[in-house]
Formats: sequence, C-alpha cells, structure tokens
Amino acid sequence: MAEFGMVIVGAGEAGARAAVELRTHGWTGPVTLIGEEKRAPYERPPLSKDCLVTEEEPSTVDIINHRKLAQLDVNFLSGSVVTEIDRNNQSLILGDGQQIRYERLLLATGSRPRRLSIEGSDLLSLLYLRTFADAIKIRTQLEPGKHVAVIGGGFIGLEVAASAIKRGCSVTLVEAGPRILTRGVPEEIAYMVEARHSEAGVVFKLGVGIKSIETSDEGHVIALSDGTFVHCDTVIAGIGAIPETSLAAQCGLEIENGIRVSEKLATSDPNIFAAGDCCSFPHPLYGGKRIRLEAWRNAQDQGTHAARSMLDSIESYAAVPWFWSDQYEQNLQVIGLVDCGEKTIIRDLGKNGKLFFHLSTDGRLVAASGIGAASITKDIRIAEILIEKQVKVESSDLENPKVKLKGLLRLQNI
Repeated sequence: MAEFGMVIVGAGEAGARAAVELRTHGWTGPVTLIGEEKRAPYERPPLSKDCLVTEEEPSTVDIINHRKLAQLDVNFLSGSVVTEIDRNNQSLILGDGQQIRYERLLLATGSRPRRLSIEGSDLLSLLYLRTFADAIKIRTQLEPGKHVAVIGGGFIGLEVAASAIKRGCSVTLVEAGPRILTRGVPEEIAYMVEARHSEAGVVFKLGVGIKSIETSDEGHVIALSDGTFVHCDTVIAGIGAIPETSLAAQCGLEIENGIRVSEKLATSDPNIFAAGDCCSFPHPLYGGKRIRLEAWRNAQDQGTHAARSMLDSIESYAAVPWFWSDQYEQNLQVIGLVDCGEKTIIRDLGKNGKLFFHLSTDGRLVAASGIGAASITKDIRIAEILIEKQVKVESSDLENPKVKLKGLLRLQNI
C-alpha cells in the first residue's frame, strides 16, 4: 500500500510543513507535494510588508527550498494544477493528464482573494494581494506622489496602506463597515490603529459603499454611496478571502465554511485530510465551535498536525488561534477567540501599549489581545498558556500591570 504514498495538494505554509512532518514522523514511503506556483514554498506574511517597502530587489522567504525538498526525498511538482480527485481509485489527475495515486491525501489549497463585484464597472485593473507575483505588481505602483485607494479595512488592507505610506504615496482607505478590523479585534484596538494610520496620512472613508469605479488613462474614479468621489492612480482591494474548496466539492466532500474536517483534520473521506485556510474545524477549547482561520500559525500548526493524522495519530487539534500584524511601529496580536468573551479587562501598559483580556461568564480566560511595543509578545504568550489550561483569573490581577502574568502561572502550578 505504501507505493501509493502520501500526496499533498497545495505548496503553501500548511502543505510544506506537512511534507516535512511526514518525514520527521518516520514516513519512509513516497511523498508528493503539488503546487500551482513554480516557486519553492514561501512565506506570505512578508508580501504586504517587507516585499513592498524594501529598498533592495524583493525576493521570497522560503519555507523550504528545492535542495531541502530533494534531501527529504519529496517529489515536488511545481507549476502543476490538480483538475480532479477520483476517490474511488484514490487518485488525482493533473492538468497535463498525469495520474497520481495516493494512500492518504492532504488538501492544503488555501484561499483566494474575494473579488469586488460592481455592476457596470470595469474592475480588471484592480489589484489583489495573494502571491509574490501580486506583491511585485503592487510594488511597481507604489511610487512617491501617487494616490492609492485601498478597499477593505482588514489586516491586509491596513498593512498595504502602511506600506504605501512608507513608499511616499498618499492613501485613501474605503471600508463599508462602521470601523476597521471588525473581525476578532476589540473596538478600542481598532480605534488606536485607525488613529495611527490617520497620523501617518491615511484618509479613511468608513461606513460607505462603492457605487462604481471608472477607469481611464488618467487613473480611477471611485464613486461612493455618500455622494463623494475618490480620484486615484491605483486601486488595491483587500476585502477578505474565500476558501479554495472547488476540488473538495467536485469529489463530494462535505463543505461547511470551507472543507469540513473533524478534530483530527480528517474530511468526510477517511483517506483525505485538509489543513489551513481551506478548512473549518471544531475547536475543543470553545465547546466544539466550528471555525475557519486565515492565519499564518494556524496553517503551520495544522500542516504538521494533519501529517501526523495521516499517519494514524488520534490526537485532536487544539492549538489556540493566534493572529498578528505590524502597523508601522505598532505590534498587534490576538490570541484566542475574542468574540467568545463576555467580559473584557483592560491592562494599561503606558507607553508600551494596552492589553485586553477576554473572559467567559465563569471567569475563564478565552482570549487576549494587545497593541503596542514588541514587549507585549511575552504577555500574549503567557495568556496563551492560561487559555490552553482554561484557567479562571481574577479580574483585578489582569487589570493591574504590577501583577506579573507569569506569577499567575505559578499560582496555578503551571
């Protein structure tokens, strides 16, 4: 049976980590990693940051290079597209007609940018950020003096806006919601981020929709629902991502806000697993709530976990969700699921920023978020342990910056 091997579709963070983990965990049979891009697997977080602002010619930051893949005896099929999954014969068909059989299959297909749809508008010139090629294209438009319109006030849109400001552009950011960072970030942090962007020169248009986008040789004109117009040279859209489920759906796997997987990351077919942005899973720390995460560490952790599950591990995936973003000199981090908290305790760190602790009705710490200096990382890491252990914490201890969070671990004998 080993001759069929382990096959991974998707050579991003989750897929690359899974390939390595299969070897680390002792699998000696064939491993095939299939990626649509011709590049070796690379990190995506730098695409909206360093790749856009570096003075040097940008390059990818490899997760694993071709030489290491060869050393691990991973058959890396770059520039290849899977067109069909045949579950009955446990095989894949590639765009060039090649057929690959699998013993176990991992779908790490990620997500794709959500496209802006406005009836009657020419949207072909809009830019989106997902790949290194996208980043290079955006970078060429970020010239000093140019006016850039960013559509979407999530992490990607804000990071691109900050990078454009650093490149000497003027920026207008349009967000249909009443504030930026509406998903999983406390209002006060969102307002702090908005204030920092405004200080840097970003003009915000919040709570407004887009009626039309007209394009000509002179640039773009965005007509907003409040009757105002934005004249700009470039339009960059960052309005969310859609899980890439087409292959899974085509072969009859269950879909629920992504590819539906179990606590072991197994799909409705016991020989097929999924990991990363493309899948939704039940989280044991949150009462089995089914969630889907678009986050770097989740893709990394799920990739390694899925590999172990493919090798018959019975361990449930229970890593605490963690998000981060750099906004100019500020570091923003969220650990856990903020929307599962019923009560929020604020710890003011003065010039180093603020921490927000989110408690359940019974006093358990379910999430923590913070913004400020890089030093908040230490407290976020301690909060992660408290969340993992489902610790009940006194609000007064969380609020008081003189109470060291590390001491709370000792009180719990952790």
